[in-house]
Formats: sequence, C-alpha cells, structure tokens
Amino acid sequence: MALIKMNFLSKYLGMQTNVTICLPSFSFADVMGGRAGENYVKGMQYQTLYLLHGGSGDDSDYVNFSNILRYADDHKLAVVMPADHNADYTDAEHGPKYWKYLTKELPVMCQSLFALSDRQEDNFVGGLSMGAHGAMKWALMDPDRFAAALIMSGAARHPDIIKNFAPLKKPKQLEEMDPDLMPMPEMKYIYGDLDAFKGGPHDAYAAAKRNAEAGKMSTKFFFTCGGNDGSLGRCRQGYEELKALGYDASFEEVPGYAHEWDFWDLSLRKAIREWLPIRHAAMYPGEE
Repeated sequence: MALIKMNFLSKYLGMQTNVTICLPSFSFADVMGGRAGENYVKGMQYQTLYLLHGGSGDDSDYVNFSNILRYADDHKLAVVMPADHNADYTDAEHGPKYWKYLTKELPVMCQSLFALSDRQEDNFVGGLSMGAHGAMKWALMDPDRFAAALIMSGAARHPDIIKNFAPLKKPKQLEEMDPDLMPMPEMKYIYGDLDAFKGGPHDAYAAAKRNAEAGKMSTKFFFTCGGNDGSLGRCRQGYEELKALGYDASFEEVPGYAHEWDFWDLSLRKAIREWLPIRHAAMYPGEE
C-alpha cells in the first residue's frame, strides 16, 4: 500500500491543506496470491472510499488509530482522507468553504492526479462522529456520486435537535486548571441562525426527502454504533428516517462499545470485507 501525505493549495479554502491518500501497490499478499505481475497496468483504476474524520481530528486519524492501510491494501481499495478542522464539513459564512472543497474540488483533483474511477458504483463515503454527519450529508446532497455510505457513531445534523449541540463541557477541575483547554465550536458559529437551518442548504434530511420524491435513492446506507455510545439515538434516528423514506438502509448496534477507535476499526474492517459493494480487485482497461 502506498501512503501519500499531500499538501496543496485549495481554491475554496484559500490556504494550503493536507489530504492523506492510500493507494494499492505491490505487496507480499500479491506474491502469495499469485498476482505479482498485475500491479501496475497503464489505464487501470481503483474504487475509492472517501473517509471523513471526527471532531478535533484531521487527515491522519485513520492512519494513526485504525488499520485502514491493511484493510485497503488487502482489498485493493483506494482511500482518500481529507482534513476538515472542526468545520463540520460546511462552508463558513465568512471563511473557508470546506463543503465546496470536499464535494467540488477534492474528488476532481484526486481523480485527475491518481488512478481513481469516477463512476458512482466505484465510489463510497464513510465517516465517524462529526465525519458521520459529513458522510451522510454528502451522500444525500449529491445522490448520484456514491454507491454506498458508511455512517459510524452519528448521523447528519438534524434540524429538530441541532440547537442542542453545545460545546463539550469540561469537568470543573479542568476548567479551573485551564479554561482554554480543548475549545469546541458552537453550531451557531458554523451555521449562523439555527432557526433557519430546517429546509435550508445544510439540511441533509430535507435533501433526503427531495431525493425520495425524485426517485434518486441509489445510494445504500450502513449505520453502525456502539451500544454504550451517547450517539446511539442520533445514529438510529438517521437510519429510521431514511428507512421510512424508502432508502436501502441498515442499522447495527454493537454491544459493549462506546465512542472509541476499537469500535471504528472493527466497523471499517467489517464494511470493507462485507458491507460495501467492493470488487476487491483493481479494474483493468477493457473490463466492465
């Protein structure tokens, strides 16, 4: 597996940013599997998983805390991991346009520079916690882009409960020790007037309804959450609302896990091996 840490100037962010990319390459598994001569063919392409990190994270999270490199290499899957920097995968009203960067700039750039397929059936999106919001939002706002979406430990921001999301409250002893420790953005600073959120340009649930009315529901959704995770209700709500609209959606609650990397690593392994419609092989010129 080739691991690329790429730094480039984004026109929508107005600054340099990082993206981490996994690309399948020659491996010992190819030798053992008798595929050593099939690694590099001009015109070949890979299926791609866009993987979105959670709050306080960046593009290095999955590489540092999960086995995504091994899973992707074993199944010949490219993985693109952008950095969002607590922007909630949304355009700031007077700042960087993280939503436009994610949905308009990043895929085009990656598909131009690397051997990545642009077909819907070859593209997937996933995310955890804040990244679950971003992944579900992207899949619903752009219904012709992804074959499947993996939603871990969260869901898109819901218009009926978005006002409940306040900055994480620190224990009193930590507040007294350092009042500036781990500041988290409030939703109103990201989205502006929260009373106008429902039905607006950031409302993924409104997009889900529009898609259903138009018959654009080709993306499959896989929701999963630990049984001890405080995000369980929100994750289940996302699943239930899409299921009620007629989406192909499934939900799994895994007992004994909380908001933690052991669970997310387990979910990634299961998704890549079983849930996502992955070919488990590169696509070569002339193949359908």
